[in-house]
Amino acid sequence: MAQWVQSSINSLIPHDAFNVGQDADGAEMYVGRTIFESEILPVKIVPRRREAYVTSGGGEYLARRFDVLVGKNYDWAAGADGLVPQNAIYTGRDNTGQLIYIGRAVYKNTVTVGKVQPSRGCLILGYNGDEIEINAYEVLVST
Repeated sequence: MAQWVQSSINSLIPHDAFNVGQDADGAEMYVGRTIFESEILPVKIVPRRREAYVTSGGGEYLARRFDVLVGKNYDWAAGADGLVPQNAIYTGRDNTGQLIYIGRAVYKNTVTVGKVQPSRGCLILGYNGDEIEINAYEVLVST
């Protein structure tokens, strides 16, 4: 089961936060979740730059407060076309009640975290203020 700790862009990241990779400039990246427009969605957190982003409705937005995923009992499994493994970690639900999962993929030579929405059939990443759809990705799973 996923464990979450409340945080913000002005707080230190928990020492046991789950690292999902590095941004293009080498900054460590973590995953979180936040409530955005009545949905609970994944957040890409880059503490070194005091940035945390959520994607929704075609755009990428700053998240000031969020929960950080902590612990070590997670791994990545292959996913594609909106499909997720049975033990996939979800952040919450969208406004239709559908589960939203945590995924990642390489985009522009950087591993980036985003959301898997099965009804959209893809992973959705935030990049330069836009949402980018990726058909082949990895899904965060509990081990």
